[in-house]
Amino acid sequence: MSKILEQAIVPEDWYGKRLDQALELLLPEAGLRERKRMWDRYAVLVDGRPRPKGFRVQTGQELSLRSLEIEVQDVPPLVPDGVRVVGQKSDFMAAVFKPSGVHCAAIAGRPGPSVEGALDTLWPGQHARLVNRLDLLTSGLVLVALTEDAHLGYRNNEDAGQVEKVYLALVLGEVAEPFTVSYALETADRKKVRVLSHDDDNPVRWTRVEPLRRFSDMGTTLVRVRISKGARHQIRAHLAASGYLIVGDPLYGVGEEGDRMYLHHFRTSLPKFEAKVIPDWPEWADWGLEKDSI
Repeated sequence: MSKILEQAIVPEDWYGKRLDQALELLLPEAGLRERKRMWDRYAVLVDGRPRPKGFRVQTGQELSLRSLEIEVQDVPPLVPDGVRVVGQKSDFMAAVFKPSGVHCAAIAGRPGPSVEGALDTLWPGQHARLVNRLDLLTSGLVLVALTEDAHLGYRNNEDAGQVEKVYLALVLGEVAEPFTVSYALETADRKKVRVLSHDDDNPVRWTRVEPLRRFSDMGTTLVRVRISKGARHQIRAHLAASGYLIVGDPLYGVGEEGDRMYLHHFRTSLPKFEAKVIPDWPEWADWGLEKDSI
């Protein structure tokens, strides 16, 4: 590795040179190829701001390098606003609360924080891994396996129907009595899930709905929804197919962009672990529902 100077000032006769050429001021012994590789390991700064290889320098500007390794170590991943740990059992399983509007998964090329992107900050040095995901507009519990054994155990529990996920939803219309939706779903390569006319032969894919409270003045019903092994948009699609649209749902209902969608993952129960968290809906406190009674 060639010698790197701490900083350098662009002289008058270097005005207009490309930055990868001007790096010769910092690396007087390096060739052009080695100078170009500096961008892989360093933030190349001009007057303290990162600049690309083709940036044209001006007389009097200060050139310097900042190690990207140091930068990554000093700036931890961002935990999204509102995301918090709401339950944990030793080094086995944990649960976090995800507000509406926060992504679960970290996807390459999509800017912004996510629950998945915060796992290394919340559980540094552990094998933290999401075992369920929520839609962007859905709030509530996201479970995290803290070991590979816990992750595999959760999947086995799901397949065996030993996981119960309880959601709360506010729907349009009056739900008078409990009902079960067993329609199969077509989810592959579709923005909007298609509800098929035949039943899914696996009961862990069914959706069970119970009314909790009716609001006649608003024409809505608060329902408790139970699933075991959910598919993408399962609750939203099953409720819509049954004639009950979730308030604020812009895809299956009548919600507008920016509206709150009233679907919340309230409780998850599985062997050796349970977690619950109430919705952050503004009306929730006025409804007077006790967490332990739901």
